[in-house]
Formats: sequence, C-alpha cells, structure tokens
Amino acid sequence: MYAYLTAAAVAVLVAIGGGLATDTGQWYRTLNKPSWNPPDWLFGPAWTCIYILCVWSAGLLWHACDTRLDAVISLALWLVNAALNLAWSFLFFRWHKLKWAAYESMAMWLSIALLMVWTAEFNTLAAALLLPYLIWVSFATVLNLAIVKANPEYS
Repeated sequence: MYAYLTAAAVAVLVAIGGGLATDTGQWYRTLNKPSWNPPDWLFGPAWTCIYILCVWSAGLLWHACDTRLDAVISLALWLVNAALNLAWSFLFFRWHKLKWAAYESMAMWLSIALLMVWTAEFNTLAAALLLPYLIWVSFATVLNLAIVKANPEYS
C-alpha cells in the first residue's frame, strides 16, 4: 500500500505543479495551432487517466523489485520522468520556450520508453500500463513541434 500511496502523492504533486505552471490565457489563445489540436477540456481527463495508470504501474513495479538496487533504480527512473513531466509545463506555458519544450518532450518520451523497458523486466502489466502515457507524449511531441513551426517567433 505504501508504494501506491507514495506514487499517488508524487503524481498529485506533479499534476498540481503542472497545473500551476499552465496558463491557457491570452498568450496561449493567440498561438497558431493546428486544426487537430485537442480541445482544452480534454487535457485534464487525459492526464488524470495517465496518472492513475502511472500510479498503478509504479506500485506494481515497486512490489516486483527483488533487491534494494532494483528499487533505487526504479525510483530514480520514476523521479527523472516526473521532473521531465513537470518541466514541460514550465517551458511551454510559463516561459514560452516552445522549441525547448519540444526537445524536453522528446527527452520525456525517451524516459517513458526506458521506464517501460526497465519495468518489463519485473512486471509486464506494469510496463503495459505505461503505453497510454507513451502514446499521449508521442502525440503531444508532434503537436508541440507543429506549434513551434506555426509560431517561429517563439523558437
């Protein structure tokens, strides 16, 4: 239970931090965005589902770790991913560094892929639970790049 509660607490902190960094006000509304940009209301439910699956995955992984070293590596991978997840909101929404956010999104994608490969060694369900996260960040990265291209003044 401790593993799930800890993972949930981290997810809530990342969600709150990302939410506080996100400003969909005037600046965001004036950005040129592709026609396939999802409506703003979709992001909250999508991230909520992703965070729930991440918490489940992290808990399963924690319980599957056989050694202290495996647990420490798992925790480090999750914390790096959480930091990258949080950083994107600041880069994009708070600091308006669209290109940096796109590069950072690629790093976040890589951290998810690495986390999935690592997790699969211990629990295949835990790894599979991260697939929606990887798909969402794949889409978000392509969207971010399209916004960069459409708004060169923020490159």
